[in-house]
Amino acid sequence: MLVENIEYDVLLESFKKILRQGGLKYTKQREILLKTLYNSDTHYTPESLYMEIKQIEPNLNIGIATVYRTLNLLEDAQMVTSISFGSAGKKYELANKPHHDHMICKNCGKIIEFENSIIEEQQSIIAQQYNFKLTGHLMQLYGICSECNLKPKTRI
Repeated sequence: MLVENIEYDVLLESFKKILRQGGLKYTKQREILLKTLYNSDTHYTPESLYMEIKQIEPNLNIGIATVYRTLNLLEDAQMVTSISFGSAGKKYELANKPHHDHMICKNCGKIIEFENSIIEEQQSIIAQQYNFKLTGHLMQLYGICSECNLKPKTRI
């Protein structure tokens, strides 16, 4: 079930349905997690999402394990997408945005979202050349962001 620019109430109902199908309980903690993702353009690590929730709802009794489990559940349901940083873990975002790709800074971890119609068109052409039915893609470009490029280089 892919989420495409839908209102929060519809998103929440889809989430509740997924929980029921998995035999899991709907909780305030899980709803606050979903709402935090919905209201932000940030790419969260589980830890940064946990800290954001604790800042928004300081009295909410939520554990980091709940954040990890809920993110895994949402990712399995294709309601969130993740970018893997290898041993440094993943960063998550809600999958309700139009398709976009990412540039990731190898120094600071900054993620820059972009869309490019030429790249999208070329992917379709390449798939067609190889008689390949393209069902989706994830593009991640790695490099150094403009802020890190401006920092003085240190020699070791």
